Amino acid sequence: MKKKINAKMMQMVALTLLLTVCALLVIVYHLLQEQVIDDLKGYANILQNSDILQLEEKEADLLKSDKIRITLVNADGSVIYDNMTDYREMENHKNRPEIAQAMETGEGQTVRISNTFSHNTYYYALRLEDGSVLRVSKDAGNVLQVLLRSLPLLLVVCAFLLIICAPISLLLTRHLVEPIEQMAQDMDHMDTIPVYEELEPFVKTIHTQHQDIMKNANMRQEFTANVSHELKTPLTSISGYAELIENGMASGDDTIRFAKEIHKSANRLLTLINDIIRLSQLDSTPETTFEKVDLYEAAQVNVDMLAMSAQQHHVSLQLEGEKCYVYGNKQMLEDLIYNLCDNAIRYNVENGLVCVTVGEEDDNVFLSVRDTGIGISKENQERVFERFYRVDKSRSKQTGGTGLGLAIVKHIVAEHHAKLDIKSKEGKGTEIKVTFV
Repeated sequence: MKKKINAKMMQMVALTLLLTVCALLVIVYHLLQEQVIDDLKGYANILQNSDILQLEEKEADLLKSDKIRITLVNADGSVIYDNMTDYREMENHKNRPEIAQAMETGEGQTVRISNTFSHNTYYYALRLEDGSVLRVSKDAGNVLQVLLRSLPLLLVVCAFLLIICAPISLLLTRHLVEPIEQMAQDMDHMDTIPVYEELEPFVKTIHTQHQDIMKNANMRQEFTANVSHELKTPLTSISGYAELIENGMASGDDTIRFAKEIHKSANRLLTLINDIIRLSQLDSTPETTFEKVDLYEAAQVNVDMLAMSAQQHHVSLQLEGEKCYVYGNKQMLEDLIYNLCDNAIRYNVENGLVCVTVGEEDDNVFLSVRDTGIGISKENQERVFERFYRVDKSRSKQTGGTGLGLAIVKHIVAEHHAKLDIKSKEGKGTEIKVTFV
């Protein structure tokens, strides 16, 4: 990362230097043009008051030594004087841009590039009082020549700046990356590492994600350990009773009793596997299809389904309320009601009651499952929705509970953006209420 940042910074420096050089060349070239034209204007202003045709030899030689070309053009465009060549052999200049402009406005100027691009010729023309035009011209270097002349100095300056910028770039890169490296080395305490103000939202996001990842990793590890333990218990029981029967150590009533225990453990194992599969499906489902669902009808289906289980546990199961519609996933809502009711039945008391209520409150539909069971202490109420958490582990084994029912409920409530409330008192019972907002 440091190398990439440093390379990008040096590229920016090089690009900046290149653009600066180009800008300087353009500025210098324009200044050169202005200076040459100003010089030509000065010559023209001096010469317009002189008799050009009668220039003294000394003055003519001086102009030649300065490479100043003087051309005098009649109003009809014919050349009547030139200090550099034989004017009689020169063509008519009436259509030359600078001559035409001077005849029209009083003065004109232009720059022509040579065929070899080795130099530029600057022209300045001035209309005299008699209608003739005095043209002064001079050859000067073009932008390429300016570059070639300035190149050695520019190279030295650029090399010096690059040498200066290289260690500065390394230093800035090191200071820029240092907080990130410190955070990478200690992800658990990255919130205590001082960072740049611009990086604070990024650091907070990374820290939150890291905490979530670690939390999920711990939950996954704990879940795996719990699953292994929960699967091992009924399998050990099945294996033990089956071995006794296989070795002929069971006969008569013992065989029936062993078979019942095997059947009971197998049912517990099947229930556990089904709950794990269902929870896994809820975790991995990318999209949930929602529709208009009659919550009272879904509750009625589950109450009828669990009537036999309630009877076996000597618990009364009843449904109250009216038809209420919510927007949700029908299968998930049925799983929600089933798990709440099943949990209330399993952890109830002899001749207890489970009351399922569907209704409206403050324009929101709610589902309430109230029981007269063993209740939940305050310290356990926040944890009952964790996977495999049980308030009474011995009772869970007796009733066949897997510890996943309320975890499934919590997941479904979150999927529907509903509100989950629990009220409970030990020895009095529990009420779990789901409000669809």
